[in-house]
Amino acid sequence: MKLTKIAAIGTLALSVAGLSACNNMTPSDSTDAATQTPTSSQAMSDMNVVQVAQSNADFSLLVEAVQAAGIAEPLSNPNANFTIFAPTNEAFAQVLQETGMTKAQLFANKPLLTKILGYHVINGAAPVYAADVKPGNIAMLSKDTLMVTAKGQLQDENGRTANILKTDIAATNGVVHVIDKVLLPK
Repeated sequence: MKLTKIAAIGTLALSVAGLSACNNMTPSDSTDAATQTPTSSQAMSDMNVVQVAQSNADFSLLVEAVQAAGIAEPLSNPNANFTIFAPTNEAFAQVLQETGMTKAQLFANKPLLTKILGYHVINGAAPVYAADVKPGNIAMLSKDTLMVTAKGQLQDENGRTANILKTDIAATNGVVHVIDKVLLPK
């Protein structure tokens, strides 16, 4: 009888320990550190290109678009060398007005959204900094051509020009340049 009580107490103790361990288990967050929103104290040079965009309120529509297209994770690749032409929120508002689309319509059309966003990305052997830019054509990630004009503007395949507002925002996996228009491929 004494042995049975000891066994029962031992089993109870193991059950309690097991249940306590279950309470400490939380579902793991599938979002890895590379795509998490940066902290305000994190230096831009310690962020990837997605985190750079997330850290600036003027890129909130760009960040929404990247998430809607499902490309935040690929753009967070630590081994990539991206050059991003990042349109501001005002640029997104302007293109929505220009095209007659709502944000919901654009973001729901994943193939179109992905093509437009890919038209803002160069994935090369090295990031392209302002000092490296020369007039001419550039092959974009979307497989479309973007032209750099002699005045240093970007001209899309529709003849629309974008000004570069700020250059050389360094990231761990590339560089970000701020532009005033959403570029549209044909």
